Amino acid sequence: MAKNTTNAGQEAARLTIVEPTPEDQRSESNIESNIDSASDDVDEREYRLFISLDVERKGYLYRSVIEDAIRRVGLCSDDVRLRGSMELLGVHEPDSRISYHAFCQIIRPNILLIERALQGNIIIPEFDEFCREVTEVFEQAEKNRNGLVASHIAQLARVDPEQFAVALCTIDGQRFALGDSKVDFSIQACSKPINYCLALEEHGEEYVHGYVGREPSGRRVNEMVLTGAGLPHNPLINAGAIMCTALIRQDLNPSDQFDHIMSMWTALAGGAKPGFNNAVFLSERKSSDRNFALAYMMRERKVFPEGTDLIAALELYLQSSAIELDAEMMAVVAATLANGGVCPINDERILQPKTVRNCLSLMYSCGMNELSGEFAFLIGLPAKSGEGGALLLIIPNVMGICVWSPRLGPSGNSVRGVEFCKRLIHSFNFHNYDNLTGLTEKTDPRVDRIQTQSDKFSELMWAASKGDISAIQRLVVEGADLDGADYDGRTPLHLAAAEGRIGVVQYLIGQKVDVNPRDRWGGTPLDDANTNFREDVIEFLQAHGALHYHSKENFTWLGGLDDESKAVSLQVDSDRIAQVIWAASRGVLGAIQRLVARGVDLNGSDYDGRTPLHLAAAQGHEHIVQFFINHKLYLNPRDRWGNTPLEDAVRHGHTAIASLLEKHGARR
Repeated sequence: MAKNTTNAGQEAARLTIVEPTPEDQRSESNIESNIDSASDDVDEREYRLFISLDVERKGYLYRSVIEDAIRRVGLCSDDVRLRGSMELLGVHEPDSRISYHAFCQIIRPNILLIERALQGNIIIPEFDEFCREVTEVFEQAEKNRNGLVASHIAQLARVDPEQFAVALCTIDGQRFALGDSKVDFSIQACSKPINYCLALEEHGEEYVHGYVGREPSGRRVNEMVLTGAGLPHNPLINAGAIMCTALIRQDLNPSDQFDHIMSMWTALAGGAKPGFNNAVFLSERKSSDRNFALAYMMRERKVFPEGTDLIAALELYLQSSAIELDAEMMAVVAATLANGGVCPINDERILQPKTVRNCLSLMYSCGMNELSGEFAFLIGLPAKSGEGGALLLIIPNVMGICVWSPRLGPSGNSVRGVEFCKRLIHSFNFHNYDNLTGLTEKTDPRVDRIQTQSDKFSELMWAASKGDISAIQRLVVEGADLDGADYDGRTPLHLAAAEGRIGVVQYLIGQKVDVNPRDRWGGTPLDDANTNFREDVIEFLQAHGALHYHSKENFTWLGGLDDESKAVSLQVDSDRIAQVIWAASRGVLGAIQRLVARGVDLNGSDYDGRTPLHLAAAQGHEHIVQFFINHKLYLNPRDRWGNTPLEDAVRHGHTAIASLLEKHGARR
């Protein structure tokens, strides 16, 4: 079949194909009463967003529909980036009807973010599904009750060991939290990477690393050891953290130095103010003999900058450890690092990209104490743990995660925190090297699942139908399954046989694919070759054990269709219409709405002339069929064999769908 890509501007012309019923006319009347018919009064991009939410095409929305759409993608109603739109939306009563023009007025103050959210052009497009899976990981990690709370500080020893929280924030500001996510905790060693960033921002990389190294020590974080050059090994062990703290604003008095550090935490957390636990500070100061010893050892080696007040530097270091945040605030801090120093919930730059790069590099190699190498190998992401039970996990260019659970393992890392990270990486391809070969079986939440499924298979089917053996070979190297089937059970061999691509057929048989797979209708590749009179393919398949299921007279060839049906069936966009068809076959309305918001033409078809309406009818997804009817899809497209959506519904026993289609003028 020929490929014909269409755009949203052609939608109106195609919508006239179906003769409207009285019910359609009433619906259209509602829409016309709310949307001015003058083309210069309707913005195409805004209109696509409106109709993506107007599932029933009534011409209006309720406030809750807009609020739910924003909530489903993980954006909060109090997000400062949505303030203008949420204030305008709040003017409307929950049960009041919001017209197209009112909708446009609401979204315009923050239209780009809202458009990206509704289109799924956001880092985690299926955020609700992702959160469901994260919840499963959380529940599994919660079962791990190994480890003990920190005992060297009296206040930490009294923390309830059963507390457990996970919070995440993406680089687009999508947020989710579980468990005790609003309970404040002492950040302890999680202060170290931030103090390092402050030193870098003030002095630059060359100056800072004249006083502290950037190598893993291979020792415990508080061990009395320096490099051969007499420097602390890195900023994330105690000696290196003390050194970095000593470099921060030496021109200020101690109280202003601490305010400077607190203001950085506030900025990193998007404006939320952290707390400070003086009791933790006093308790830790009393038990910090090792830290004092490290500081005096470095002073003896003349490592500190000239004029450093040793006691003031030590106390500022200990005060930094006694700062308190909750998991939700810490997730925003982590997300700011993941976003290259820009806070994702207010779009303010807090740190320079080079500062963040250097910080994450050291978190990757040194952030998990003696477990750093093991963590980098298994998890493959920058992280930092603290004795208070916090664990910051950075997924660069994706999200930041905070896990908090007070029970610690032998290396001083949260046991549940490490467990959560292991299970997260087992489920999702977040490890730095998961995508190196393209063969990972893990889920990539950065890509719409329907799109993943569609892209993964559509290329293979198109290559088979067009005879592109080299493309098929490349896809095999990338892990494509030559025996895989689409939503209709159609395999690459079916398509190659139907289109007479003898070279592809020979290649597939040589790769030991199943010679007799059956599609939705029980048809085999030999049936396809027979139906389309591909004599050379028939001969080759029969020589390799292929079997018939259908006879030629059981099929109608597409060439015998009327011109109107043929034209609709040939409106093929191999990438985006395939996503609509996969979504229709799975009954995923949200994915279809996102594609509508992007302006995808719902009236296209695949390589077999199968349309989204065919698949929704065949699979029994009545709500999808109703959505397509509301959006004025052509009701009588015919596939390769001349079948209409109504015939699919009848064949599979979906009587309610058959009645619905007939009511709106569908025919066999």
